[in-house]
Amino acid sequence: MTFKEVFTAGAFCLDLKSDHKAAIIAEMVDAMQAQGLIQDRDEIINAVMEREEKGSTGMQHGVAVPHGKADSVKELVAAFGIKRDGVDFDSLDGQPCRIFILTVSSTLLAGPHMSYLAEISRVISKPDVREKLLASTARDEIIKIICGE
Repeated sequence: MTFKEVFTAGAFCLDLKSDHKAAIIAEMVDAMQAQGLIQDRDEIINAVMEREEKGSTGMQHGVAVPHGKADSVKELVAAFGIKRDGVDFDSLDGQPCRIFILTVSSTLLAGPHMSYLAEISRVISKPDVREKLLASTARDEIIKIICGE
């Protein structure tokens, strides 16, 4: 699957309610499960939290890219979330995170996972993209911004 196909097929959480890292991850995983992207909620949460224990995926400029690998996932799946007032995610710059891109892939596949993370990092590194995302209120707007349509 291409970057665009993975992103557009993903779950979207445009008004995250949770107020801490583990709950944000669980809320996004629940959205993935509700959309039928994953089957084993607990395995996915454990995989992503295990990755977080190795080092926070809270980047800079209010962005976090939590991710993990799981046996129950056959292909790369993703979720996009926004928490407008931000949440502490142990980010590199110490600032609250407001934009979240969560990905999970098969333990058997390294290539798609790394390619997706590189592409999303490239797109989200642009200040104007982050500003547009935070101003967006609809899934279709988010897709246009991220996928460059």
